[in-house]
Amino acid sequence: MKLIHTPAEWNPLWLNHLQLNQRIGLVPTMGALHQGHVDLVENSRSKTDITVVSIFVNPTQFNNPEDFKKYPVTLDSDLEKLEKAGVDYVFLPSVDTMYPNLPSLKMDFGDLERVLEGKFRPGHFNGVGIVVSKLFHLIRPHVAFFGQKDLQQVGIIKRLVSDLSFPLQLTVVPTRREADGLAMSSRNLRLNSSERSQALILFKSLEKAKAELLSGKKWLEIVREIENDFAGVPSARLEYLQLIHPESFEHYVDFSPKEKSSICVAAYIGDIRLIDNLPIIP
Repeated sequence: MKLIHTPAEWNPLWLNHLQLNQRIGLVPTMGALHQGHVDLVENSRSKTDITVVSIFVNPTQFNNPEDFKKYPVTLDSDLEKLEKAGVDYVFLPSVDTMYPNLPSLKMDFGDLERVLEGKFRPGHFNGVGIVVSKLFHLIRPHVAFFGQKDLQQVGIIKRLVSDLSFPLQLTVVPTRREADGLAMSSRNLRLNSSERSQALILFKSLEKAKAELLSGKKWLEIVREIENDFAGVPSARLEYLQLIHPESFEHYVDFSPKEKSSICVAAYIGDIRLIDNLPIIP
């Protein structure tokens, strides 16, 4: 496994792989890696010849500066996991490498930017769009791999690739969960033992909502029930629970078995914000 820090280091390596007709896979990450990231790597290794993992905590996508400061950094263990997983290259750029100048460009993803994460984290998807575009330009992968847990981010990146004609494929990998159902997330590292237990309400709420929708209960009744469930958890604060179309992100006021649908949830456990989603009709 080779570490690279700048485009100048990568460019001759990329050209060599291109001349050998090898397909390159990119797994963009912000570090603090877990088994969900390893799943992305394994998908890349099975579908491409060369796997590049980027580790860069992108400051421009944090609408809360305190969240950026507290984001977990576990580089040594990250590199151990990646080497064990068979990664070929790890791209470790500095902030100055990624942003030699503060970008003045602003990206607006239209309707996708004004619901769910876009509504509650203004500016977040602008930062995501810029950094992902930079990674696509710098690494020039044939395939890029993202996790379903960040469902709206996947929608944003699909639109980015389509609208800007990036010559690559996207592969979306299912959410990896802990044995008790909690979606794996780098932010889980910030939960204390009590908060970790209380964080299970996100997945339990998704499972409950799915079961009740499929049994015929009205969506607004389900939302009221889950709001009451959250009120009974000391450290939990529900931010949103929405039934949506998983591609357009249109909000549904009720469930139809004839339409694609997913449930998305965001909540604070203490001061740590977590998100999750569950497909109903994929």
